[in-house]
Amino acid sequence: MTTLLTNARLIDPEALTETAGSLLIENGQIAAIGDAPAPKGATTIDCRGKCLAPGIVDLGVKIGEPGERHKESFRSAALAAAAGGVTTIIARPDTNPAIDTPEVLEFVTRRAAEASPVRIRHMAALTKGREGREMTEIGFLLDAGAVAFTDCDHVVSDTKVLARALTYAKSLGALVMGHPQEPVLSAGAATTSGKFASLRGLPSVSPMAERIGFDRDMGLIEMTGAKYHFDQITTARALPPLERAKRNGFDVTAGTSIHHLTLNEFDVGDYRTFFKVKPPLRSEDDRVAAVEAVASGLIDIISSMHTPQDEESKRLPFEEAASGAVALETFLPAAMRLYHAGQLTLPQLFRAMALNPAKRLGLPQGRLAVGAPADLVLFDPDAPFVLDRFTLRSKSKNTPFDGQRMEGRVIGTWVDGIRVFGGEA
Repeated sequence: MTTLLTNARLIDPEALTETAGSLLIENGQIAAIGDAPAPKGATTIDCRGKCLAPGIVDLGVKIGEPGERHKESFRSAALAAAAGGVTTIIARPDTNPAIDTPEVLEFVTRRAAEASPVRIRHMAALTKGREGREMTEIGFLLDAGAVAFTDCDHVVSDTKVLARALTYAKSLGALVMGHPQEPVLSAGAATTSGKFASLRGLPSVSPMAERIGFDRDMGLIEMTGAKYHFDQITTARALPPLERAKRNGFDVTAGTSIHHLTLNEFDVGDYRTFFKVKPPLRSEDDRVAAVEAVASGLIDIISSMHTPQDEESKRLPFEEAASGAVALETFLPAAMRLYHAGQLTLPQLFRAMALNPAKRLGLPQGRLAVGAPADLVLFDPDAPFVLDRFTLRSKSKNTPFDGQRMEGRVIGTWVDGIRVFGGEA
């Protein structure tokens, strides 16, 4: 299929530019950018001046298969992703059972391919059962298609086990993703420590737990030389050592979640459990510091950290409620808050949401370049709407943005040049 997208506002995260022009799709790839004429028989779509960008590569999505399909299936997650401009899902291994053997990885890879109109790639667990006691068969899992290794929010507290896993991962060139939290300090925490947490009487954790966890992991990275990604840097205290690590040449990158860039600790309000995420929402100073770190490139990647939870696990007292929020469909509109506030440009946002995660994982997506896969999102950054959580395509509806005024609507999504969401522009 040949498609010409004309009259588009092209968002290039590599060149960090916005330009008016056209884009030609042929055989699932970007064939030309600029003012290319329409080949004979091509389908022409007038983008009407709306934004055309690389599809989002979302690093760190929780899908409930296997074990919690009632919360999210591959099909429901993929439909939500397509509606949100996410063309590649990087799924987490925190399933039941965990994705810790080649057999389980092959099963979920096959199920995802059958059910999903968007790309789904999988990370595998770093230790068996994500229990932190014995590392998984990293080599076999790499051969089976794992793109990275992580125990997600189960921090490996046994330093010797983690050091061995990092050494082995280094020998195979595997990427390890870690959660920078000191596990004892952060156990049971529902909020970030401070006056607000004290007034609400909620168990809290100091921002230093993130810094301590970061410093521990950096020591092991320095010892082993492993390739490492910190999944969520959410506090200002962790930014100076991150900058030092990068300046000293370590192979480290860092991410943060869209919720930590657009919400703060006060949004918890009257114990609203849809705002309970992990790590907990931070102070406004921390939020602003994280946004500035994304703008400078110090924080490389923004993720949705999509974590579906059913009503039963959220309709509990705040301290007891499950952590996490769905975000595949709200990722782009939430990011537009940062654009409309003048804090991040559209190319900066797509550098962090598409280009950098694809580069870190060695994937060809995330670019507006001739020869790149035609994974694209067409969106109107200014389209206003009020979010109704019951219209979300995810099975679970636990979004902190329910009832909020938002801007930014996806008009069309393409994967491999095939339109998987939207009608005519």
